[in-house]
Amino acid sequence: MRRAPGGVPSSHRDGYARAMLPAAQELPDFDFSADNLAAYPDHLNAAVVLLEGIDADGSAARPAYHFGHTTWSFQQLAERVDRIARVLVEDFGLVPGNRVLLRSGNNPMFVACWLAVLKAGGICVATMPLLTADELTFICNRVAVRFALAGAELAENLEAAKDRAPSLERIAYFTPCGDGQALASIVPDLDRLSAAKAGGFAAVATAADDIALIAFTSGTTGRPKAVAHYHRDLLAIADCYPRVVPVRQGDVVSGMSSMAFLFGLAVLLIYPLRFRASVVLPARTDPDFLLDAITRRRVTSLYGVPTVYHHLLDRIDRYDLGSLRQCASSGEHLPASIWEHWHERTGLHIANGYGATEILSTFVSTSPNNGQPGVTGLPVPGYTVRLIDEDGVPVAADTPGRLAVRGPTGCRYLDDSGQQRKYVHDGWNVTSDLFVQDGEGRLRFIDRVDDIIVSSGYKISPQEVEQVLLEHAKVRECAVIGVDDATRGKRVCACVVLHDAAIATAATARELQDFVKLRITPYKYPREIRFLEVLPRTATGKLQRARLR
Repeated sequence: MRRAPGGVPSSHRDGYARAMLPAAQELPDFDFSADNLAAYPDHLNAAVVLLEGIDADGSAARPAYHFGHTTWSFQQLAERVDRIARVLVEDFGLVPGNRVLLRSGNNPMFVACWLAVLKAGGICVATMPLLTADELTFICNRVAVRFALAGAELAENLEAAKDRAPSLERIAYFTPCGDGQALASIVPDLDRLSAAKAGGFAAVATAADDIALIAFTSGTTGRPKAVAHYHRDLLAIADCYPRVVPVRQGDVVSGMSSMAFLFGLAVLLIYPLRFRASVVLPARTDPDFLLDAITRRRVTSLYGVPTVYHHLLDRIDRYDLGSLRQCASSGEHLPASIWEHWHERTGLHIANGYGATEILSTFVSTSPNNGQPGVTGLPVPGYTVRLIDEDGVPVAADTPGRLAVRGPTGCRYLDDSGQQRKYVHDGWNVTSDLFVQDGEGRLRFIDRVDDIIVSSGYKISPQEVEQVLLEHAKVRECAVIGVDDATRGKRVCACVVLHDAAIATAATARELQDFVKLRITPYKYPREIRFLEVLPRTATGKLQRARLR
């Protein structure tokens, strides 16, 4: 087993994040033995690699991103990236290693900002548009974010977070296409500042193992975990998963997954740029906008979490999807019923995939032409998996076991040795999910080992929701679980014991739901409230979630 190349001095003058990386003995093994992974140089800047050579390969004038009625070519994207990088360095004073929070919906300026941060040597910390001020404050303070680039329409919560995040020095706002047409009262100063800059920017010569991005994922404690990924990692995933679900020059790609979500980042930014595909970004996260975009732009490749396919099924008869060549899903388990209904209506298989924030992207998948309902697939080229029992011993075929993986990417929790040691065992990244594997190596998902709820592709911590509910004056005890849902995979269900059982009414349930929506990201709220007289517990007082389920 070969570890990732290392030993090259970091380009980061700000070493704050690098100092929080796990100790060498806590890291997983990184395997670069596959032919497609063996030639990464010691120095590389992922933003440069993703855009380099557009003149030589004839892509400069070709469309890179469509958004509404606006189209950016690869050349226009590259020029905007350089101008934003100049703003970051020349106007704001960014130095390599600074953390830059990015907050926006899917649009061309998100892409340009993300690439500009990396090209300038910064570390991108992308955040979901639905995050509250409290959640943004935690992220900013957790990794000492210095700058933020944000869509003007999302200013309110970020401005509220700024007052409680002492490291956050400057926020710059932009509009979706950088044209200065504000969608809110906030002035889009990044549009103005970048338009005034000259083109051309000398990229920072980052080391291959310099941190490029920090992603946050919720764990069983309810607190988001910060995970670091390197510049080399961003290229490695592009050289693995697309060998199963191909991305080719001339493809037209679309989907609605947020690019702050690593699956969305991979399929709507990294892969298309790497292989010169065009991307259609729907102007709104609405199934009809996506279907209309597929029809008008003749989309060939569609990516989405299972819930998206479920919603599209109700509407596809109104649109022409004849251009679609392949479809893929990840972010959560794809129910067999959705796979079957989609195949019946379109004639296409949905390539079912499985990934993890800690691994950066999808590492198990079926192919678009060889799927089966309920099958998660085979390891993508470059990754090795095995199923293990509670003692870490590999299990026999057709025996449930926890999924362990190793390959060119792996887990690096920042400043969290306890969590790192839980996730990495004997060089393997050990997930919290149970699978079975048949004699031909095909994997099938069974369930999660821990209590995290995966609903519509989002990971939701039960404890986080419980903590909010317990703040309500009417709640004495509560426990949150995930229950099966045909649309979302799982839905959040809160089992609540009230101080006064006489008010266990539908009105109280709605009151509790609204209470949660106002305090944490709305998608985490319990879509079902069950009132109980007592919660089931063991003799030692531990909550029995299994009995609630």
